[in-house]
Amino acid sequence: MAVTRDFGDGRTWRKSSRSSDQGGEYVFVAVDAARVGVRDSKEGATGPTLWVGHGDWKLLTRHLNG
Repeated sequence: MAVTRDFGDGRTWRKSSRSSDQGGEYVFVAVDAARVGVRDSKEGATGPTLWVGHGDWKLLTRHLNG
């Protein structure tokens, strides 16, 4: 079962599968029609969010998994 969190913006944020299961602080990811958002749970609802297009997300994850 996926871990989800509500940051109050109407999106469903899911814990990244690459986040550790220790410590309770995770990277969360949300997807919409045009982009993918990434945020750090320890920053809370007002913390920054990185938004990238789907193509850029595929390139980024391919590079990181390299």
